[in-house]
Amino acid sequence: MTTPKSRNITWSHSDVKRTDRARRNGHRGAILWFTGLSGAGKSTLARGVEKALFERGCQTYVLDGDNVRFGLNRDLGFSPADRTENIRRIGEVSKLLLDAGVIVLTAFISPYRTDRDANRELVDDGDFLEVYCRCSLEECERRDTKGLYKKARAGEIPEFTGISAPYEEPLTPEMLVQTDEHDGAACIAQILAELERRGILSTNRGD
Repeated sequence: MTTPKSRNITWSHSDVKRTDRARRNGHRGAILWFTGLSGAGKSTLARGVEKALFERGCQTYVLDGDNVRFGLNRDLGFSPADRTENIRRIGEVSKLLLDAGVIVLTAFISPYRTDRDANRELVDDGDFLEVYCRCSLEECERRDTKGLYKKARAGEIPEFTGISAPYEEPLTPEMLVQTDEHDGAACIAQILAELERRGILSTNRGD
């Protein structure tokens, strides 16, 4: 964790505790960190899980990789240093949303293990769940509606993950979702079941 440049600052603790928020919400806050290659289904799956959680009355929100680059991270590119800073900022935002009792879903390639692990260390054990959306490169390219892989292979997009920049697979993710073998509904059901198993969601649908 980097040291803030500002001095003479202290963390302000809310009088509303996380346990209070969980009791009112009927669920714990958590960070679901979706990672995988471009085209692996991270954003689609995160939105699907968000909708399912919302329909169950949960407080939930998706932080999408493209969306944050319109505002919060508009000053960042795709160099290794900028990628690391992009993920660091999202980790800090996710931590704040977690404290607010939200089940926050992040959909970022986040190619470097050290960056993902740094965000895991920001929060308590059990609050950060790495969701690896595993999909073959060939299938990701087949799905590529934006034509990004084609441009990357033509040299038009430098430092493109999976082609000219590395992707470091999670070694021990909390959830491994095989998005090239199962449809969206099955993947969503897998994630919801795991959230129930871990006690983040109540198994009582009548709450």
